[in-house]
Amino acid sequence: MPNRIEHRSDVLLIGSGIMSATLGMMLEELDPDLSIVIVERLRSLASESTDAWNNAGTGHAALCELNYTPAKSDRSVDVTKALAIDEQFEQSKQFWAYLVESGRLAHPRTFLTSVPHMSFVRGAEDVDYLRRRFAALETSHLFRGMAFTEDPRVVSTWAPLLMDGRDASEPIAATRSCLGTDVDFGELARALFADLVRTGGVDVRLEHEVRDLRRAEDGSWRVTIHDSRRDETFDHIARFVFIGAGGAALQLLAKSDIPEATGYGGFPVSGQWLRCTNREVIAKHHAKVYGKAAKGAPPMSVPHLDARTIMGEAALLFGPFAGFSTKFLKHGSYLDLPGSVEHDNVVPMIRAGLANLDLTKYLLDQLRLTPEERVAELRGFMPNVRAADWELVVAGQRVQIIKKHEERGGVLEFGTEIVSASDGSLAALLGASPGASTAVSIMLDLVRRCMPERFESEAFRERLGRMVPSYGRSLAADEALTHQVRVRSHRILGLSAPDEV
Repeated sequence: MPNRIEHRSDVLLIGSGIMSATLGMMLEELDPDLSIVIVERLRSLASESTDAWNNAGTGHAALCELNYTPAKSDRSVDVTKALAIDEQFEQSKQFWAYLVESGRLAHPRTFLTSVPHMSFVRGAEDVDYLRRRFAALETSHLFRGMAFTEDPRVVSTWAPLLMDGRDASEPIAATRSCLGTDVDFGELARALFADLVRTGGVDVRLEHEVRDLRRAEDGSWRVTIHDSRRDETFDHIARFVFIGAGGAALQLLAKSDIPEATGYGGFPVSGQWLRCTNREVIAKHHAKVYGKAAKGAPPMSVPHLDARTIMGEAALLFGPFAGFSTKFLKHGSYLDLPGSVEHDNVVPMIRAGLANLDLTKYLLDQLRLTPEERVAELRGFMPNVRAADWELVVAGQRVQIIKKHEERGGVLEFGTEIVSASDGSLAALLGASPGASTAVSIMLDLVRRCMPERFESEAFRERLGRMVPSYGRSLAADEALTHQVRVRSHRILGLSAPDEV
């Protein structure tokens, strides 16, 4: 016997992370008449991957992340992905600036801070790579203002902790961009939800867990939800469903039984940080410093010495160190991974596993690390480190995408991907990096794909032009437009002015 129907809405958003917060705000701005409900199984908002202690918070703009600029076989550096990610982050800043200017976000400094982004490498081979990377990025106005040096004295002025106690004979190089930011996505998501609730545009329900979802005869979705506070289960009818539940999105997508979800699997990777507890040390470092990832390491494991601002307080993290758990969420179940294996994804998962034995070896090596070995890795960035100044903390859980591949059977991917029903009535976001930083771009793509008739309307496009002025135009191809939108966004958000970096 079906559950009683307790609620109906135009839109149901599952999960209270930055993706649902962004989509909810975007839809409410584009069509204020939509009824929107957000359900979250935990008792607090943005407590999983979006939470600052679970999220790298870099504000991924490809200014320092070396995994976005791979070296090719001819030794040239491919900056294609870096250009795309930088443009996507510019769209995020434009959207946030619009919300600040329109009064929907009151205090950008509560979630957004200017902080230099640096790349730092050691050894002749990596120094040569960084030199070539800088030369390739310098050809684009998107990265104008970036500086490169091999002089230890210059690096010492940028980030003294990197050079204090370092062997002067060791080849080193660094790049630095003052366009970089730190983003507390937890604070941002909670601020977005607070305004949505304040204006009455969105109904947010905590401690509500989605148990099942199935398509109704009229094309809408009948979603079974358990209210943990009342210990009651009911059905919710929605015309459009977005599954933005982090690692749990894969399991909910499978329950939908849409053909587009066939063959998808997931591989969970957990993380840990070394967190500095010495306020004097924290005060000496004001930069996000990224190095090169170890062979076989997933992109989310690129080591970095990370200056953060979390809930208004300065913090310093190093890592991440990879771990492994069969949970798909930090507050999930150890049965998540085995429970996700089905007849249509078991072959892709096995084939992807066999093709990524280097990742398996990397994870095993990380699990065997001793506290002394973790500190030794930090010493590569910070020679004068004192182990007593640092503690190990558990970060968030990520689920990397595994999907079918015609030739290889299955592939493991490290990006983000939208999987949607052919009629646009349901969509899920899978994957991890760069994730939160490009939420605006990802959600715009989702709206375009799932609501084409709304997206192409004149009123919709006019509102979109105010929200993200550069949308539909290439910043990489238009220097004047880049300058215009950056100056405006940075002025409104209180960031370092592009003309001054």
